[in-house]
Amino acid sequence: MYALFDDAGKFLAGRILSEAESSAQIELDSGKRVKVKAANLLLKFDKPTPAELIAQAQTLSEDIDPQLAWEFAPEQEFGFADLARDYFSENASITEQVAALFKLFEAPHYFRRAGKGRFKKAPAEIVQQALAAIEKKAQLQAQIDAWAVELVNGQCPAPVQQQLYKILFRPDKNAPEYKAVVEASRKAQLAPLALLQKAGAIDSSYQFHWQRFLFDNFPKGTGFPAVTAPLPPADLPLATVEAYSIDDSATTEIDDALSVQGLGSGQVIVGVHIAAPGLAIEPGSALDHLGRSRYSTVYMPGYKVTMLPDEVVQIYTLDEGRANPAVSLYVTYDEATLEVLNKETRLERVPVVTNFRYDKLDHIATEAWLTDPALQVEDTPQSLLDKRAELSFLYRLSRHLKAGREEVRGKPENFNRPDYNFRLQGHGDQVPDGTETVQISVRKRGAPLDLIVAEAAIVANSSWGQLLADYGVPGIYRSQASLAPGIKVRMSTKALPHAGIGVKSYVWATSPLRRYTDLVNQWQIIACARHGATAALVAPFKPKDAELFSIISGFDAAYSAYNGYQAGMERYWTLKYLTQNHISDLTATVMKEGPAGSMLVRADELPLVFPVLGAQSLPRGAQVRVKLGEIDEITLDVTGTVLERLDDEQANQAETESPEDEEEAVAGPIAIAVDMSDGEDAATTKTD
Repeated sequence: MYALFDDAGKFLAGRILSEAESSAQIELDSGKRVKVKAANLLLKFDKPTPAELIAQAQTLSEDIDPQLAWEFAPEQEFGFADLARDYFSENASITEQVAALFKLFEAPHYFRRAGKGRFKKAPAEIVQQALAAIEKKAQLQAQIDAWAVELVNGQCPAPVQQQLYKILFRPDKNAPEYKAVVEASRKAQLAPLALLQKAGAIDSSYQFHWQRFLFDNFPKGTGFPAVTAPLPPADLPLATVEAYSIDDSATTEIDDALSVQGLGSGQVIVGVHIAAPGLAIEPGSALDHLGRSRYSTVYMPGYKVTMLPDEVVQIYTLDEGRANPAVSLYVTYDEATLEVLNKETRLERVPVVTNFRYDKLDHIATEAWLTDPALQVEDTPQSLLDKRAELSFLYRLSRHLKAGREEVRGKPENFNRPDYNFRLQGHGDQVPDGTETVQISVRKRGAPLDLIVAEAAIVANSSWGQLLADYGVPGIYRSQASLAPGIKVRMSTKALPHAGIGVKSYVWATSPLRRYTDLVNQWQIIACARHGATAALVAPFKPKDAELFSIISGFDAAYSAYNGYQAGMERYWTLKYLTQNHISDLTATVMKEGPAGSMLVRADELPLVFPVLGAQSLPRGAQVRVKLGEIDEITLDVTGTVLERLDDEQANQAETESPEDEEEAVAGPIAIAVDMSDGEDAATTKTD
């Protein structure tokens, strides 16, 4: 005797070995024995065999018309054998009964389950709705199939093109466009990104990166709504200084300027003057919300997306030839010993006489020129000559400050790698299109003018950080507990030491036109300058203010995303530079182990880190010549093969690994969110 039973919605059949009142022991064709509750036993039979019955019933069920069966079915609850007798004949066979069971179970839009082997006819209106849904689903699947065929044949349907970035990076996995890409990728046996490239969905590698960035960070575009740029207070006193800024020529948001008074008097007053949009932009205002929605200016070669509208920037940027609203820190030094004698913060208008530019002056304002008054350099601008004595003092002071910080740090700061500047020839103010000719120039880190500006910013940020702490006014601090490996810089509202810089406390407050945290801190500093010991009562943000923690979280996420995009686009233009200049090999320095048995190397004359083969036996620091492989401008990937070692094999054995190298971001395969697992849990796939 055999039995057919329901095993959690799956129908099985086997030989009955034993049977009790509440259960039966059944042996399946596989030899497995199972205990089945009596309530789950649907049918007992002598023939055919279980395997034959299942196979024959499945075949027969395919011929049953569910619409006709629904019409035959009684209105009241019924069993599958009842339907078989109505549909086939009064003497329906075992096979016909099981076929009816299978069809009833497979047609829930016609028949509702009412128990083990029991069903109830669905109302006519429900059936019609279900059939309409099934038809719609069939039409949708036909559309998916048609789009998939187009993609496989190298054509991208317009709906897929329009949803490109959503499909790749933030998909609705029930959307037909997404399903078409998945289906086509399987049929073509291509990674989704490669498939879409082949189908012409991506016709510009630069636009791919730009549009992806906008999709993630500026889904509504980078334009600003109409705003009224607030004017600074009319009663600000005029400072009696001649200030000057030092920036790159491409800088339009000039946040900081310097001044020096009292040379030769024994006491020198150094002024650090910071643009003061915080004097007019009110917390909670429309402009505040704009700044907070972006958190920072986004930089990339040839273009930038500013945090604040240009009409606001133009009022507060420290342009030469006018008196600009500023928050000024004045530090009085003993001219001989450089001991700090006094610090004072003022709100004022600061006359800016010159906007110096690094790239035009670095070759003149060298260490020798700043330390030897007799040294003359041809074509030195008069504006620079006028400030030579002041810049010389600032350079002397900067070296003194740096040495003091390094003593606290316990080791010198490392400026062994250069900075690289990118220039796109013939490019205007619009977003680049990727066809521009790129020039890459080198600027040594720690150049004298750079050092002057950096040390002045550290003085201001550490002094104001301490000022806020002294008055009990919260700020957004950056701290680092130690220089031990793995200890990173973190943001908080507490005045904690910054081991990496070598100061007791540190805020970002010197770039309020470009960073939202600096604008927030400026509001707090302004409260201290105006109200002194009672500042905590009137400052916009109070101790333990939840808003500050929210700002820190939002800024951290946005700033990381922006920096990642900037690094990616600098890599893009570096790869473009290789292509445009037909560079097929270059010299590089071995760094550390890379992916899949490769080694990472750093190009000696370009900002490029990439994996190579053939360097596995070479030590860190070894100099090699590398032949470059194929460049992929979408994944920003390039690999290489070592051609030869260029240095003495013993030369770099003593090299130690730098934490900077450990944190180097190396672009590689782009992670996309297209799941190719067909019914499995979603997983991230990577392009080849």
